[in-house]
Amino acid sequence: MAKNFKVVIVGGGTAGWMTAAYLSKALEQGVEICLVESSNINTIGVGEATFSTIHLFFDFLGLTEDDWMHECNGSYKVAIKFVNWNAEHRDFYHPFQRFDTVQGRSLAEWWLKCSDGRVPFDRACFVVPSICEAKRSPRYLNGQVFDNKADSYLTSPDPNRALLLDDLQIQYPYAYHFNASLLAKFMSRYAQNRGVDRIDDEVQEVHLSENGHIHSIDTKEHGRIEADLFIDCTGFRGLLINKALKEEFISFSDSLLCDSAVAMQVPRDGEAHGIQPYTTATTLSAGWVWNIPLYDRTGAGYVYSSAFLSSDEAEKEFRNHLGKDSDECKALHIKMRIGRQRNSWVKNCVAIGLSSGFVEPLESTGIFFIQHGIEQLVNHFPSKEFDEDNIKSYNQAVAGCIDGVREFLTIHYVASTREDTAFWRASKREIKIPRELAERLNLWKHCLPTDRTINQNYHGFESYSYSVMLLGLGHRPEYSLPLLNHMHDSKALAAFDMIGEQSLHLTSTLPSLYEYLSARYKLLRPRAESVLLAV
Repeated sequence: MAKNFKVVIVGGGTAGWMTAAYLSKALEQGVEICLVESSNINTIGVGEATFSTIHLFFDFLGLTEDDWMHECNGSYKVAIKFVNWNAEHRDFYHPFQRFDTVQGRSLAEWWLKCSDGRVPFDRACFVVPSICEAKRSPRYLNGQVFDNKADSYLTSPDPNRALLLDDLQIQYPYAYHFNASLLAKFMSRYAQNRGVDRIDDEVQEVHLSENGHIHSIDTKEHGRIEADLFIDCTGFRGLLINKALKEEFISFSDSLLCDSAVAMQVPRDGEAHGIQPYTTATTLSAGWVWNIPLYDRTGAGYVYSSAFLSSDEAEKEFRNHLGKDSDECKALHIKMRIGRQRNSWVKNCVAIGLSSGFVEPLESTGIFFIQHGIEQLVNHFPSKEFDEDNIKSYNQAVAGCIDGVREFLTIHYVASTREDTAFWRASKREIKIPRELAERLNLWKHCLPTDRTINQNYHGFESYSYSVMLLGLGHRPEYSLPLLNHMHDSKALAAFDMIGEQSLHLTSTLPSLYEYLSARYKLLRPRAESVLLAV
């Protein structure tokens, strides 16, 4: 009888326990999963905003929002608000909402033709900015979702529908904010209830076989642990992938200058001030600040370039930005490794999370990379022979995804019209722009991006996101699409009017986000164990 395939995950935190939970659900038989983590090693735990595709992850695990959100002080996120990213200091929203089309053309193209400039493109083309400014929930108190196209998909999902990123057709209208440390603990309970073995110990040595594979790890208290597949979730340390297997790390510092962050947990009275249903990204002198409102507090951090600012200077500027709210807050300084592994799968080791790759948290892609890496691992799950073509396919998918996000984030800087500090001038003039991106930016001076002209590697962002960022940053086409000069405007104007009416209706009927979450959380008694045992 063949022995079970043994998987050892080294490192806990969000990456480790999301991986353990997903594999415990996906691999129903013939696999033993063990996670080794040390209570003495702190995790970063500041990845608290997500992509809307995180719905697929929870759906696959069989978890509803009522199962986990209150356990993690979760809240909703319908957009990112960008503040002071252009020379005019004009804010704009990047929503989880596609542009409508009129006569086969994006409403953004019609806005370029029809707009007199008085109504910004995001307010004219989307209902989400109005929901954000009114601090509304994306769900009514009865659970109905504001977006009719997504409501049935979210409230009554088809049990046979695809739950993979590559197969997703719909745009989910919101993502989540949550306490990453609490999510890791929730995922830990979920995974252990499904049979994952947890070992609290420190890895002292990694042993390689003659063929270069990892044979085993030595732990301080539990001795030697062998496995067929090792998963590196040790964060920026890259304990297995870099230190043991010596895989090359490819830095993105030539195009993304920010390499450091200082983060704080800021108290906030949600009842008095409401809860914003969006992440805010506000520029400062040498980078930008994230603001992530959870149910019970706000997570905030200053992402900056150490070439332009010391850690003390960054913390001072950050505290000045936050004001008196930061007086009693402890600052956590983080040195970020921006880039990716040349190969995230080497021999019998797969790196997932920060050990695989990381770009700036500018578009909340950290947990998305974890989800993508896990899905691709399941899609490419190996036999004990470890087929090289299978490994190559995995590495191409992961590298293409991270590189695509790198390109999208680079656009945030090079397309920005802001040039008032040394950092902002350098982020436009001194960084490396890949030839393909330079060609695209030249093309986009004359027309907005389409599905055919954006980066073709799967990386989670659609063409509407590119258009939103270019228009918001100030890099807009020189003229509207010439074709539209030969088409009537009436249907487009009616579509703009409809969006305005929908915005008014939604802001007057949706509950506030604080009202919705408070009502929901009061109904939910602690029931995590019964829920986890059931799934």
